[in-house]
Amino acid sequence: MKTSYELKVEHDNDPMNPRTDWDNITTMICVGKYSYLGDKHNYKDKDFDSWDEMKEQILLDYKVLIIKPLYVYDHSGITISTSPFNCNWDTSRVGWVFIDEKQLNKMCGEDFERSEEKLSLILDGEVKTYDEYLTGQVYQYTIYEIHTCDLGHQHKSVIESCGSYYDEGDCRDEGQSVLDHKMTLVQDEERYDSKHK
Repeated sequence: MKTSYELKVEHDNDPMNPRTDWDNITTMICVGKYSYLGDKHNYKDKDFDSWDEMKEQILLDYKVLIIKPLYVYDHSGITISTSPFNCNWDTSRVGWVFIDEKQLNKMCGEDFERSEEKLSLILDGEVKTYDEYLTGQVYQYTIYEIHTCDLGHQHKSVIESCGSYYDEGDCRDEGQSVLDHKMTLVQDEERYDSKHK
C-alpha cells in the first residue's frame, strides 16, 4: 500500500468572530439596524440627535486616545471601514471605533507606545481584521493522508486541520510546516523500521 499526503488551503466557512472570540484593543460601537455588528454596548441611536452627540457621550464615558467613524457598505454582503465608500446608495454610517486607555493598558501595558500613528495603525488593523471576517476572507488548511490500495483506489483521510487564519499565505505556511513535520516523523519511523527488521 502506497501512502502520500496532500495540503489543501480553502476558505474557512465557520471562523471565529474576532469581536466576540478574541480580546481586542479597540471598542467597536455600531447602532441602528447594524447594532449586531462590533461589540456589545448600551448605546442607542435614538438617544442621540447626531453622530457628534454620540461621540461626545463616548468621550465622557471612556478615556479615549483615538476615535474614528465606522461605515458599512451593504450590497450582497457587508464590508466595514473607517472611511466612506464610493457608493452612496448602499453605504451607511453605523457608529464609532476607538481605543480606550484602560483597555490599552490592560492589553499592552502602561509603557506601550501610544503615538497617534501607532494607535491609528492598531485601530485600522482591527477594523481590517473584522472586515475580513465579514467578507469571508478567512482561511483554513487541511492535511490529508492518502492511501493507494493494491487495486489502485485512493482512500483519503484527514489527519490535521486548523482554521481562522486571516492571511492566506500564513495559513499555507503553517499548513506546510505541519506537513513537513509529519513527513519528517514518517521518514524517521521508516528508517527505524528498516534498521530493526
